[in-house]
Amino acid sequence: MSNLKELMMAEISSVDTTPPAPPPRASGPALLTVGGLAAAFGVAACCALPLLMVSLGLGTAWLGGIAALAAPIRSLLLVFAALTLAGGAILLWRQQRYAATCGPNGVCTPPVVRVLTWIGLLVGVALLIAGYLYA
Repeated sequence: MSNLKELMMAEISSVDTTPPAPPPRASGPALLTVGGLAAAFGVAACCALPLLMVSLGLGTAWLGGIAALAAPIRSLLLVFAALTLAGGAILLWRQQRYAATCGPNGVCTPPVVRVLTWIGLLVGVALLIAGYLYA
């Protein structure tokens, strides 16, 4: 009888009572992506964006003001853009991993938000690379 009692106590103590991890919020990756896009836009405003826009037949006079403001802090913008885009990518990867385990009735980030964040990350990285290479 005591063996049965010890076995039941061991079984009860081995049950994991920690609550499940909360789902990742949709706002984290989106906000980091927007911040990275803004910083990458500032980095690319001096050289890469005017070249791209002129090749598409668009005017670039308004980029001169942005380029003049961003030029003194260009290296800071490069670092900020790289860090925020990397942070956004990591949080988006976490969301994707959580969404893969989310059931049909689970609360997950909508796929549209994840796809738009992914597109924003790609555009931000492209602007960052172009701004770095063409400066």
